[in-house]
Amino acid sequence: MLPIEGTDEKYTVQPTKIICLGLNYAAHAAETNREPPKQPLLFPKTPNVLIGHESSIIYPKILKEINLDRVDYEGELAVIVGREGKNIQRENFSDYVLGYTCFNDVTARALQLHDRGKSWPWFKSKSLDTFGAIGPKLVLHEDIGDPNDLHLQTRQNNNIVQETNTSDMIFKVDFILEYISKFFTLYPGDIVATGTPSGIGPLAVGDTIEVEIQKIGTLRNKVQAE
Repeated sequence: MLPIEGTDEKYTVQPTKIICLGLNYAAHAAETNREPPKQPLLFPKTPNVLIGHESSIIYPKILKEINLDRVDYEGELAVIVGREGKNIQRENFSDYVLGYTCFNDVTARALQLHDRGKSWPWFKSKSLDTFGAIGPKLVLHEDIGDPNDLHLQTRQNNNIVQETNTSDMIFKVDFILEYISKFFTLYPGDIVATGTPSGIGPLAVGDTIEVEIQKIGTLRNKVQAE
């Protein structure tokens, strides 16, 4: 449940799908030694990843067992879809947006790189339990102003590790929704995570990780061993 800013209501987070963007900030593409994409790079996360503000990110023991023991934070702006849409026109994107919140696209990085090296999909590395923190609240579209002009900061144990403005996104929110909806029908409650900036890094058990976005607030989670 996400409190809805400016109301006494709460929003039940229950997406049919979570669609994420990779490499949507040029500096992040550079730090991973990859070229910025010419079109949105889409991948899914499954709903079992979702946890709320102040819930624990569980560090899976399987990663140590298979010797792929690195888990990273990825602070992002998330869009919550408010209305069913297919072939959305970018000039009408706001008609399909309920609001915005913070998202941490937690990633089993060593597993991701291992699987990518074998030309396997990123499925396992992105969809482990608790690997999608969301919150602390939902800010409605009409209250956010321009979603493409929001300050974003990620802090690990109070140290700033990521800092950007969503204006640095390669693909902006309106285009993202237009592009995705050419391939998939978007349904109310679906989550679109718009990509992480540079500064990704590993998490350790006991860490506190925070994603703060202007006008939304701070999403805070601790990392706990399985």
